Amino acid sequence: MNIKNVYILDDRAILYLNGVDAKEFLQNLISNDINKVSETNTCFTSLLSPQGKFLYEFIIIKHKSGYLIDCEKSQADGLFRQLSIYKLRSKVEILNLSNEFVVAAFSHEKFLTFDGGQDISGFTLKYREDPIFLDPRNKQLGARLIINLEKLYLSLKKLDLHDSNLSEYYSYSHKLGIVPKDLNKLQNKIFGIECNYEELNGIDFKKGCYVGQENTARIKLKNKLSKRLLPISMVNGELTEGENIYYNDNEIGKVLIDKEYPFALIKYLDENFNVKSDFNTKEASIKIEKPDWIKN
Repeated sequence: MNIKNVYILDDRAILYLNGVDAKEFLQNLISNDINKVSETNTCFTSLLSPQGKFLYEFIIIKHKSGYLIDCEKSQADGLFRQLSIYKLRSKVEILNLSNEFVVAAFSHEKFLTFDGGQDISGFTLKYREDPIFLDPRNKQLGARLIINLEKLYLSLKKLDLHDSNLSEYYSYSHKLGIVPKDLNKLQNKIFGIECNYEELNGIDFKKGCYVGQENTARIKLKNKLSKRLLPISMVNGELTEGENIYYNDNEIGKVLIDKEYPFALIKYLDENFNVKSDFNTKEASIKIEKPDWIKN
């Protein structure tokens, strides 16, 4: 990323949770540990089904007496409803502030120019009372600013940041191996741990119970993680969501996201899987990338 570029993430939504039970409420639901979230640290997490399947992923930021939730806009209404279902008698208020707040992303290098900025994923500081943090999934994705829409452009001018084409950010995220959009296409089709959440700092295996914890822990402890969500790069042809991927006649995975930034669930430990190989679907020839931050 260019140090002067900023990307207005108009595909993101902001929810806000507060109330005396907010911390305990989130701790009982999410795959990460809410105790990691503070004025100086932000975390990435997920909300899974009771079976451990992916439902929602989001970033949690401490804000005033509660927590901001940065999620994909297409998932916001569903996440709001899901949190409301779990609320029951908890003293928690859930608000959708997407019409008031906006998310902007800029480079890792720019973040390090801020006074007090530290080169740690999730590290958080304040700029004129607004949170800025290095992406907690992977600091190579740069930093994010969550700010009131009315203050956005004046702040970007003061920071000498220039609005850039959002597709550049999407392409960079895809190349890095982190899903930039279309997360709803993964719902109930893939285990959360298969989304690489351990490597993306989205699961805490030492915390107590949460929704989907039993299967997630079993896959981890019994070393049964044999599939991963990996990015696809096109050689030629056209992808279709749900179609199988083959190496010669051996099935190696399935396309889950088929648009501009495609991803597939891949049998990455299969003897027929080699990132140097060409793979095919019914209508396409593709490459499958394994990010260097996935070590095994």
